[in-house]
Amino acid sequence: TAESGLAMWLSLLLLVLLPGPLPVAGMEDAAFPHLGESSQPPPRACPPRCSCPRVDTVDCDGLDLRVFPDNITRAAQHLSLQSVYLHNNQLSNAGLPPDAFRGSEAVATLSLSNNRLSYLPPSLPPSLERLHLQNNLISKVPRGALSRQTQLRELYLQHNQLTDSGLDATTFSKLHSLEYLDLSHNQLTTVPAGLPRTLAILHLGRNRIRQVEAARLHGAPGLRYLLLQHNQLGSSGLPAGALRPLRGLHTLHLYGNGLDRVPLALPRRLRALVLPHNHVATLGARDLAATPGLMELNLAYNRLTSARVHHRAFRRSRALRSLDLAGNQLTRLPMGLPTGLHTLRLQRNQLRTLEPEPLTGLDQLQELSLAHNRLRVGDIGPGTWHELQALQVRHRLVSHTIPRAPPSPCLHCHIPNILVSWS
Repeated sequence: TAESGLAMWLSLLLLVLLPGPLPVAGMEDAAFPHLGESSQPPPRACPPRCSCPRVDTVDCDGLDLRVFPDNITRAAQHLSLQSVYLHNNQLSNAGLPPDAFRGSEAVATLSLSNNRLSYLPPSLPPSLERLHLQNNLISKVPRGALSRQTQLRELYLQHNQLTDSGLDATTFSKLHSLEYLDLSHNQLTTVPAGLPRTLAILHLGRNRIRQVEAARLHGAPGLRYLLLQHNQLGSSGLPAGALRPLRGLHTLHLYGNGLDRVPLALPRRLRALVLPHNHVATLGARDLAATPGLMELNLAYNRLTSARVHHRAFRRSRALRSLDLAGNQLTRLPMGLPTGLHTLRLQRNQLRTLEPEPLTGLDQLQELSLAHNRLRVGDIGPGTWHELQALQVRHRLVSHTIPRAPPSPCLHCHIPNILVSWS
């Protein structure tokens, strides 16, 4: 009937318009957004003017900040901070509150370089692996300031004002993971005490070090690279055996120290000895005997003369691959050169003759630098180049005087892969 049909349509309309059953307590879907809420995560907290390019990074580089941005700590509660960059600012110790890094328990890299810090800040995050403090005004590291950073691997303190009194035997002793320590460009007169056993690279260049004591190095037997260039060691600052505790030492840099001879009793496993711009005038028969594995020897710009380079000086140096004798006062090639040499640099000497005998057997030589000597066409003995099959003469073979006669047409006979130029 019409009435029953109308009743049915009213019933369907009510089913559509009436709300569903009330939710049962405890049955709400927590993942479903409620009225007025967003399904997006809360916005990342980032200090004003700084940038946060990644969820784990805050970058406040070059903002001329004088006070630590305190909301970095609040940001750390929302972000898993691993890198904080505060370099190139005007931060002093007064601008770093004691609780500056509270809550930053995951920070692995902290850069405070190029600021105005006068001492190493206390309460640094114990999670640090890399700490950049170079180019500040730091004159001391307070006792205990690095006692909790047992995961620190790299510490950069170069270009500061550190003195011996600003460090003590405990300064670095707790850094059980430290591998790289840069203390160059400071005012140290001795090697710091208490170096950790894990240390592999120690940079002490451009200080005022006058003496290296073996006792200071006993704690770092794993040291591989020791950089002591531009100090004030002189003739007595590196006594025989001073570096013996460093049994695994690979490279020793002593550029510009006023040394008058090759240091004696160096670690047996040494592979590279870098001694340019010193006052070494003699190379004796046993000066290199303690380092038979030496592969690189740089004695450029010293005071060596041919008469004071012993003909057996290189007898034990069979592993030598690179020999730099540039900028000395040699008038002839040294005798007894190692047959495994790949590189021989003799530019800027006083070479007046080139004979085949010193070059005999050097069939692995690939580079021979002879520029800026006193060689002329007639000064090169016949057969000089015969065995140098791999040689490429670089920097040009130059005579300071014009040859009396033009080069012979057969100048290049038996000289494979060689380029010779004349002035």
